[in-house]
Amino acid sequence: MSSVIPSTTTSAAPRRALLTDPGYQAFVILRTGFTVAPIVFGLDKFANLLVDWPTYLAPWIDNLVPGSAQAAMYAVGAVEIVAGLAVALAPRFGAWLVAGWLAGIIINLLTIPGYYDVALRDFGLLLGAVALARLAQRYHSKRNRP
Repeated sequence: MSSVIPSTTTSAAPRRALLTDPGYQAFVILRTGFTVAPIVFGLDKFANLLVDWPTYLAPWIDNLVPGSAQAAMYAVGAVEIVAGLAVALAPRFGAWLVAGWLAGIIINLLTIPGYYDVALRDFGLLLGAVALARLAQRYHSKRNRP
């Protein structure tokens, strides 16, 4: 009587192939970046170590929201932390959340003279977030399939 032992090499081969796929590598790089960056920048909204964040809030938005510009930055920081966690846990949703949030930031920055370069940079980030969303459509659902 012979026993059948499942081979681990057959299940590892598709995973190894996936890890060498340039598209999957791009997905992992973007997912990592759009997880870490929003969380780090969101946390910094509470400490202002990197920059004085309230200066990036357009005066018309500051007039719309209750409280101070710094209080608005606390809310912004919380949203950014949630967005980063959403990318980590559900990249097909989280990437679109980040892209939408970046669109709002761009609109804000375009209404502040002297911040057009930052708005342009954020437009590049928005394109990266959209690329992540498209890659997540393809690769995240395959993550659990060998």
